[in-house]
Amino acid sequence: MRSTRAPFARSRGRRVALAATGLAATLALTATACGPSDDKASDTSDSSASQGSDGSSSGSDAKLPGGLADKLKEKGIDLDDWKGGAWKNWDKDDWVREAKDFANPVIAGLWKPERMKKAKDPNKTIAAKDASAGQGASDPEPTPVRAKPEVTPYHEHAAPVGKIFFDSPEGSMVCSGTVVKDPRNPGKSNLVWTAGHCVHAGKNGGWYRNIAFVPSYNDLGKSEAQLRNATPQEIAPYGQYWADWVSTSNEWINGGGPTGGSGATYDYAVMHVKPEQGGKSLEETVGNALDVDFSAPSAQTVSSMGAWGYPAAPPYNGLMMHRCVDKPGRLSLSPSLPTMYRIGCTMTGGSSGGGWFRVAGGKTKLVSNTSIGPAENTWLAGPQLGRGARQVYDMMSKKYGSQ
Repeated sequence: MRSTRAPFARSRGRRVALAATGLAATLALTATACGPSDDKASDTSDSSASQGSDGSSSGSDAKLPGGLADKLKEKGIDLDDWKGGAWKNWDKDDWVREAKDFANPVIAGLWKPERMKKAKDPNKTIAAKDASAGQGASDPEPTPVRAKPEVTPYHEHAAPVGKIFFDSPEGSMVCSGTVVKDPRNPGKSNLVWTAGHCVHAGKNGGWYRNIAFVPSYNDLGKSEAQLRNATPQEIAPYGQYWADWVSTSNEWINGGGPTGGSGATYDYAVMHVKPEQGGKSLEETVGNALDVDFSAPSAQTVSSMGAWGYPAAPPYNGLMMHRCVDKPGRLSLSPSLPTMYRIGCTMTGGSSGGGWFRVAGGKTKLVSNTSIGPAENTWLAGPQLGRGARQVYDMMSKKYGSQ
């Protein structure tokens, strides 16, 4: 996966030069933020699946509210055993797939700095099968755009962006995510936008475990050597936010696969999170959140889109935030599936789920997220966010936003 972000830009032919000052002004966190597509089929999914957990936000010894312990026991899971390591058991019978069974109890201290640094990119979901330019409406493959490191401190230049950590059968994994606004809780959002494959394994698996979001991870962009004895505050300046509710599309759950599969065009998700410690909302803590653009604009009408994220596969190490900005093109995986956006970008796995941004009406908005890319790491593709994506988002805001 890869990611991008988009602000004001000057185009030079097909490439885009983004003024650093324009980007900083658009996405800066210093100011707290209190047309249909004519491409082939923007997202028209009617279905979404969500999963909720009543996980405690006050430590591993706290009493779990809302009957979570009983829910775990119904699944044959003892809470003490779970926190003692039973979450590593990935027997098929124990891999929760149904939304109603999702549980993500906080295990205080699980995501220590060293464990975060060892988490891998979910590369099985990054490399896309070759997509024929003759299928549907695909534009020529874009010229690679070299990913640039984001300016530090990240909280002043890209405050809504952070890293997502989770456990899978292959071990600890990382993705990227973006804090987005909650229309029913203005100024106090706890919603994070990411990719479906960062929370759910798709048709042959279920929901991942121990899902947590770390905004402005490694805020000062320190090197691996500088972080050798890093404190938790250096790695996670705003703390950790655990997902207590998660929602993605049924298309991803039923069709997603190791190379994206038919679910790639619906590869988006929204998480509702709570702090491991404290009671402040995520938006209040980081100082900003982005609006989501569900208009699915035609690629031809957009001058630039940018992807932001934390690439973790070589030559990157997942410690530093990067960005790519380019004029988007179209990628069609099949005439029967929605067209995806595609930009040139050298970001690798770990940037999966990272937000794609564009400027509309003078405001920076999230318009997509990193979903798939080729093994050569020359481009990224992300889903159009239409009716189905809006349904996932609205449901999360309406049902879980105030919890």
